[in-house]
Amino acid sequence: MRPLRYSINVTLDGCVHHEAGVAPDEESMRYWTEEMGRADALLFGRVTYGMMESAWRRPDTGPWPDWMDEWEIPFAETIDAAKKYVVSSTLTEVDWNAELVRGDLGPAVQRLKQEPGAGLFVGGVTLPLALADLGLIDEYEFLVQPVLAGHGPTLLAGLRERIQLELVDRHEFRSGAFALRYRPRRDSSEPDAGPELSGVAEVQG
Repeated sequence: MRPLRYSINVTLDGCVHHEAGVAPDEESMRYWTEEMGRADALLFGRVTYGMMESAWRRPDTGPWPDWMDEWEIPFAETIDAAKKYVVSSTLTEVDWNAELVRGDLGPAVQRLKQEPGAGLFVGGVTLPLALADLGLIDEYEFLVQPVLAGHGPTLLAGLRERIQLELVDRHEFRSGAFALRYRPRRDSSEPDAGPELSGVAEVQG
């Protein structure tokens, strides 16, 4: 079974809005390129999929746009080429090397996890919350930015139950940011999450 990894930028006060943190630099972009490259596929909700497509899809004309710095191109090429799954009950079709995920969220994602491979990468805000509530996330990775946002959506706000985590890796950046990787600390008496899990079919982020 391949693991499901949730990765996101977050400020020191927990804000996960994509414009609230420090602007990406060459070091952090290289890090995210490597992280995304070690996944077999990306899993997005409808909103995150649309945002990523508008920012990182290669133009039909071929060359990357002039506004893109040279050090951003490896990330752009990695996400552009990646296999993608989009969780939505309102979209009727997707492209950009993507496939729609329909039906109950739990069983649908459990089937993706049961396929062979190195892992799945999930990003966004709303979809990961639903997946965390279902116990389907195997690894949490937070790139903590040295910023206090003071507003905006916060990390996994509304989580139904506390999830106990253990730190498995830590990486410091020159900018003062930290990448922290955690895994859920599972009680040996708890049953493993199985295909019977179900959840809302439509998530926005």
